[in-house]
Amino acid sequence: MKSPELPAHGHADVRIVASSPETARQVAEVLRRCFAATEQRSYPVDTVPGGTRLHLTVDTTHAAEPARSWLATSRSSEDDRTRTDEM
Repeated sequence: MKSPELPAHGHADVRIVASSPETARQVAEVLRRCFAATEQRSYPVDTVPGGTRLHLTVDTTHAAEPARSWLATSRSSEDDRTRTDEM
């Protein structure tokens, strides 16, 4: 099994799964207000009638407020450890 390709440094791939396209678009809009982002791509969710999955890539190096201040205060320290449920 091939590992997924990682996004560039400072970028994050985001997938939003919602029961309606409008809900997914609202979440994507909030992300775009905080970060530079690629155009969203949407796909149907086969297991949920009417469900939508949106995919976009955000650039955390070009963050707007309030994300910029949140990122500055949330940088992980060297003492942080990955929790087993986060793998």
